[in-house]
Amino acid sequence: MVSLPTARQLNLLQLLLCVAAMGVVYYLDGVLGLQPCPLCMTQRLFLLLIGLVCVAALLHRPGAAGRRGYALLAILFSTAGGAVAGRHVWLQYLPADQVPACGPSLGYMLDTLPFSETLKLVMLGDGNCAQVTWQLFGLSIPELSLLLFGTLLAINLWQSVRG
Repeated sequence: MVSLPTARQLNLLQLLLCVAAMGVVYYLDGVLGLQPCPLCMTQRLFLLLIGLVCVAALLHRPGAAGRRGYALLAILFSTAGGAVAGRHVWLQYLPADQVPACGPSLGYMLDTLPFSETLKLVMLGDGNCAQVTWQLFGLSIPELSLLLFGTLLAINLWQSVRG
């Protein structure tokens, strides 16, 4: 009979998925020279937060209530990351005449605009976010991110109800 993975094993799996995804990101940036758009950067932030939750859960070794708490936190970050990735995918599928104009870089916005305005502009995305610059198995980077966030969300939903 096959036993179900423990919460600790699932947290380790999630951490490894986050580390692998960040490794791909650094390969795309450092080796291929791709420049991330603001929505890409936001997705990376949520991926990092999920990874940190997994590290905390691995180090803490919580009881049932703590496992649920960590899972709920990871659900929050997975949902937010998935929403950003979904917006990014939506932008990529817009007809060319409906794609928003390209905006300033994230660094420029953070330096010159109030944080609330920067956040609003980042979440809306721009023409840079609509470009498909790299694919794997016919899927763009945001589509792959959406699959990853969906997988992490499913794992944590299961973690939150299994006890």
